[in-house]
Amino acid sequence: MITAIAIDDEPLALEVIKTFCSQIDYLELKNTFTETGPALQYLEDNKVDLLFLDINMPSISGIELYKKLDKSILVIFTTAYTEYAVEGFNLDAIDYLLKPFEFDRFKKAVEKVKEYNQYLHKKESEVQQYLFVRVDYSLVKVTLADILYIEGLDNYFKIHFDNDKTLLVRMSLKSVSEKLPADEFIRVHRSFIVSLSKVKYLRNKTIHLGQTEIPVGTNYIENVRHLFNEK
Repeated sequence: MITAIAIDDEPLALEVIKTFCSQIDYLELKNTFTETGPALQYLEDNKVDLLFLDINMPSISGIELYKKLDKSILVIFTTAYTEYAVEGFNLDAIDYLLKPFEFDRFKKAVEKVKEYNQYLHKKESEVQQYLFVRVDYSLVKVTLADILYIEGLDNYFKIHFDNDKTLLVRMSLKSVSEKLPADEFIRVHRSFIVSLSKVKYLRNKTIHLGQTEIPVGTNYIENVRHLFNEK
């Protein structure tokens, strides 16, 4: 069960959230607030998993309120103003709902919370099967088995999939490499990480992934050759 509260200065908006929450069996809306003061007091005495937070609040913005919160609380921002999306994105919110939103869009955001919560609390013994990455203004679940290779692009990286599709992610290659299982992925170049299960063969300083060729960097060649000699 995911527990939540909602903060919005518009009572009608809170009624919408309350109605939508009642239609999701694994979500329990504990309380709603039209002011930030009582909401902060409630959070000091009560633990919740999720916060529906309106960005455009009168006394203190949702952005400023979020900065005061325990970062273990997952947040879905709600607002009628698209210009707040980028700042909400930078604060690592789970999702961003633009008012007026329909139930299907609301449910999709909550499902992300459910999956991400399970991801954070998975047992160490469980095999990692997927990864959450930030795309646009929300988190996207990526199945590891679908990844062919990952290409670094300054402060971004691009995931290349088996089906020729790609996904541009706002994160450094170093950051994502730390989240990937070391026995399934290997960094072979300052700009490339490859899926070991997709490697066909290594020739000279080039890894072949079917029709795709990935260069092996000078600083990585010994580690790559050692790995392939062991296989």
